[in-house]
Amino acid sequence: MTWVHVFEEDAPDGEVYRPEHDAIPLSRRPRERLQLRPDGSASVFMPGPDDRFIEQQASWEDKGGEVVIKLRRERTELLVVEQSASRLVIRRRQAADKG
Repeated sequence: MTWVHVFEEDAPDGEVYRPEHDAIPLSRRPRERLQLRPDGSASVFMPGPDDRFIEQQASWEDKGGEVVIKLRRERTELLVVEQSASRLVIRRRQAADKG
């Protein structure tokens, strides 16, 4: 499933994402997208310098009820703090060192 960042709805809890098929408001600012696949792989599509999307490979896993999306090229994790069929709320955090 692909989720779209609806930044107008962001709150102190985190960034709000809605399913791509929802009525997402038009925006001049490109909207980041998350694509989560059942096999645990993921892609994060971020706007590049010319507003075309740049895909970043990622993976996701459920750690005891806490869904964590790990970007492969960055030391950032996206923590899903709220989820339903119509909304994800995500908080970004630095990935923990493993060395």
